[in-house]
Amino acid sequence: MKAKHQRLVLALLAVGAIAGASGLALSALKDQASFFFAPGDVKKDGLPLGKSVRLGGMVEGGSIKRQPDGVSIQFIVTDGKATVPVSFRGVTPDLFKEKSGVVAEGQFRPDGSFVADNLLAKHDERYMPPQMAGKMHETKTLQQ
Repeated sequence: MKAKHQRLVLALLAVGAIAGASGLALSALKDQASFFFAPGDVKKDGLPLGKSVRLGGMVEGGSIKRQPDGVSIQFIVTDGKATVPVSFRGVTPDLFKEKSGVVAEGQFRPDGSFVADNLLAKHDERYMPPQMAGKMHETKTLQQ
């Protein structure tokens, strides 16, 4: 076989290997996509029962109810179109509060409620950790 043909075969094998690796990576990641259902989507499309999903929206004001055990809470997630009651047992993130964004990972129950295994609090693009806000204030004071 000529050197020209060897290079062509190696190039085709490399392209095939890259395509195969990409296909495997995409198939492994399809269940781990980082999108979430909004309460309005659930109301419109029905409950995705029997699989772990993410539910995202805003925590409705006045809906957080903490249980006496100190680690269980119930709250309502809304998107302005529909609401979903959520229960969670564990430590909530520091940014979790009423009228703020939340993404809950867990499963729907047949009654329409959601049992969360994990909570992710969302914040807007202007968020700054309190430690940094204090340092920036000190820096501005020192420069003036």
